Amino acid sequence: MGEFVRETLNGELVLSENDEGQRIAQRFSNAHAHLRTAAVTGTNGKTTTTSMIDSIVAASGEPSARLTTIGGWVGGEAVSGENRTLQFLAVVERAVALGVRTLSLEMTSKALSTGLASRWPPTVAVFTNLTRDHLDMHGTPESYLASKAQLFMALRPGGCAVLNADDPCTHLIREVIPKGVSVRGFSLRPDSRATLVAESLSCSARGIVIKLVSSPLADALGGQLDLSIVGGVHAQNVLAAVLAADALGYKAETILEGLKRFECAPGRFQVVGREPLVAVDYAHTPDGLNGTLRTARELVDSAGRGRVFCLFGCGGERDRGKRPQMGAVADSLADVVVLTTDNPRREDPAAIASDVLSGAPTPRASWHSEPDRAKAIEWAIRHAATEDVVIIAGKGHEEVQEIQDARIPFSDAEASRAALRARLRKPST
Repeated sequence: MGEFVRETLNGELVLSENDEGQRIAQRFSNAHAHLRTAAVTGTNGKTTTTSMIDSIVAASGEPSARLTTIGGWVGGEAVSGENRTLQFLAVVERAVALGVRTLSLEMTSKALSTGLASRWPPTVAVFTNLTRDHLDMHGTPESYLASKAQLFMALRPGGCAVLNADDPCTHLIREVIPKGVSVRGFSLRPDSRATLVAESLSCSARGIVIKLVSSPLADALGGQLDLSIVGGVHAQNVLAAVLAADALGYKAETILEGLKRFECAPGRFQVVGREPLVAVDYAHTPDGLNGTLRTARELVDSAGRGRVFCLFGCGGERDRGKRPQMGAVADSLADVVVLTTDNPRREDPAAIASDVLSGAPTPRASWHSEPDRAKAIEWAIRHAATEDVVIIAGKGHEEVQEIQDARIPFSDAEASRAALRARLRKPST
């Protein structure tokens, strides 16, 4: 199998130019002809938005298919492959065989930098946001944005671009959208002139309520979205998914049912405990951590009591510049910060921690350092009161810790559940 795919420096797999590679390319082309694609890119919210679109498709009664960084599913069943290229092919060919009409696809900057958008042009392309990430790979923010822009350049006449009107990079994305493509925007600013606008957003431990500014689509949706997913961080994802599904022709009642069924994507503000509320989140960028901790702050404030615990670390052998930024974010929004490891790889965890701490030279929050991630999670949950919110940030759905050259099995969700069980056996001190 490895003879007809090759791995680029950024870890994405692309087709070779030999005969077998050409046959694989033809199979991709054949599958593409039978599917329309809602593709989602951006820094934060890609997996959740993609999964929301998939839930709406499933609510229509059609078989659905989605492919994200977490995995691939067709008709609700997981589909795998021995590498990313072959998993993609397995998903789309299975989708065609089952009569799927709409593929929900997460597009990373890695995949886009290999030219995937030109090989698999989308019908609808969604831009969630752009913040600092992957500079170790792309070099500059401009190069990072350029990789994202390729998705929108690949849209064909009759397609639709769904853009975050609140993100300053959106006007740059607009400049590369081809003629004949419709553009729709979403916004959390009530005074925005975007297509779908939130008038207000309220959050609690029971879910979120998004009241919509009146428009034909907002009115068809009943004027508000009352959802069981926890965290205002999901609000923009919801609006993006609504616009994408509407652009694909799904009815308002189907969109509402799909969102009602949706719980959360694994590791995306995934609630694993209630007293205290413990959420595992993939936030691994300054902006991602900011959004997640603001959501935690809102939950505490809406309850009128409690503290925010933030547990996180920064990856080794990756963008060092974001480390102090994340330290500053955590210190400004959390009451208790637990600094630990997050895939240190071959870097010294103490050096990584020092970079993080430089962002909070005169700490406002109470800081606790524990390099062992399992022990750090146990400490945070043991010291939290029932009314507190504990955010386990950085790794989300990942199931390994990369330490030196080893990939050690580790799940934040499982470690949190184990700590919660231990807490029940031994009261907080």
